[in-house]
Amino acid sequence: MEGEHGYRPLAGDEDGVQAAAISDGGGGGGESDDVKLRLLGYKQQLRRDLSVVSNFAVTFSIVSVMTGVTTLFGMGLQFGGPVTMVYGWPIAGAFTLAVGLAMAEICSAYPTSGGLYFWSARLCSRQRWGPFASWLTGWFNIVGQWAVTTSVDFSLAQLIQVIILLATGGNNGGGYLASKYVVFAFHAAILLSHAIINSLSITWLSFLGQFAAAWNMLGVFVLMIVVPTVATERASAEFVFTHFNTENDAGIHSNLYIFVLGLLMSQYTLLGYDASAHMTEETKNADKNGPIGIISAIGISIIVGWCYILGITFAVKDIPYLLSPDNDAGGYAIAEVFYLAFKSRYGNGFGGIICLGIVAVAIYFCGMSSVTSNSRMAYAFSRDGAMPFSSVWHKVNEQEVPINAVWLSTFIALCMALPSLGSLVAFQAMVSIATIGLYISYALPILFRVTLARKHFVLGPFNLGRYGVLVGWVAVLWVATITVLFSLPVTYPVTMDTLNYTPVAVGGLFLLVLLSWVFSARHWFKGPVTNLDR
Repeated sequence: MEGEHGYRPLAGDEDGVQAAAISDGGGGGGESDDVKLRLLGYKQQLRRDLSVVSNFAVTFSIVSVMTGVTTLFGMGLQFGGPVTMVYGWPIAGAFTLAVGLAMAEICSAYPTSGGLYFWSARLCSRQRWGPFASWLTGWFNIVGQWAVTTSVDFSLAQLIQVIILLATGGNNGGGYLASKYVVFAFHAAILLSHAIINSLSITWLSFLGQFAAAWNMLGVFVLMIVVPTVATERASAEFVFTHFNTENDAGIHSNLYIFVLGLLMSQYTLLGYDASAHMTEETKNADKNGPIGIISAIGISIIVGWCYILGITFAVKDIPYLLSPDNDAGGYAIAEVFYLAFKSRYGNGFGGIICLGIVAVAIYFCGMSSVTSNSRMAYAFSRDGAMPFSSVWHKVNEQEVPINAVWLSTFIALCMALPSLGSLVAFQAMVSIATIGLYISYALPILFRVTLARKHFVLGPFNLGRYGVLVGWVAVLWVATITVLFSLPVTYPVTMDTLNYTPVAVGGLFLLVLLSWVFSARHWFKGPVTNLDR
């Protein structure tokens, strides 16, 4: 069995996890966590110091509604406007919660840092192709995570560009617009700081994660109240809840198509909640608190995000002007909303710049937590020998931090932003893997759980009972749906410059992963490998 599936059947395959739960009496404690981890084939190497609050905080900071909604607010305004954002958010949120519930149930059974790729291997172990399932899931997950970090930190660099532009007079007042090379330098500096912070012990990261979660939550409520209150002109409730914007320069006139494209703003934002799974080897009572971290991060993000969208939308008046590249913020819609709100009342937009600073801090913490999650996935994947130079990346330092994996993750995020210096189209194709790549890696183990492993999957302490299979199918179908939606053209007529390269990027990733398996990995990668004898 060990030779076939790459892990030791310490207590009879899936029964091992159940045996650990029985031996612990369903209770908690670091010692029982270590026992359960050993039954999954690993010895404890990372410091297990995270509480359920800390686990939640890291994930909530990655989901970060201020990051997603702020950077994509213009897309929501362009495609449908208030109606798409106000009603699209809870729709996307409900289906995302289904995905999260299905993931949480599997996380409870297999609480390891490897997360999704480990789940796929175990769920497919009886079909003898667990290693391939693990390989496919793992590479989609880790590349998707690297793309998320790239996207988040680059969006912060672009926001800093806008803040400097507004602070120096604005687009119409001779303000300084940083070049693409300066923006890339911002991106590099942000990544460097994130690498340094993530080199600290998990105790520091736990504190910063909780601070980041509080900042995100309080920041949302400050902005949703202050911005529409300060604005001298506010949108009516009728506008916020019933106005459907069909005016766009994308050549799209179908109301359904417009609504679907606007929905993507919400789905782009609700992402990254697999972080709770990747932090389970550092979380106390991991088989309970890891799943709770996933569900609570999604649930609270849905509520907080909807409040944020409502509050900011009440300050929206002239949608075409907010989207115009000729406005003070150069077409950065939400920055223009903040700037105009304060300028209309006080004669200058300094207060709006402060509000953008609040958002910038939230995005910074989002990137920081993304690197934390990236590094744990890289640590686990290399521990199982799946990455080039694996022996280097799974090393931990005296503070029990996977230090090499931290610096690897930030370096790759830097390299993935290089296309922005040549073509933003190429860069957008690169970061599109962030959403589709991650969601495909979410769906694969769920699909295996409701099909191949349906009859022999052993539930953990957190489970959905008889509804597990139903929720799993809803999650899989939703991911299949958004994979198609994310691949649709967003501008007509379709040209080389307007083509949606998402399917090309994701298809290219799949082809690389498949070819690497056929020509190389199938000969040596056996799935998750026990490290108990090392």
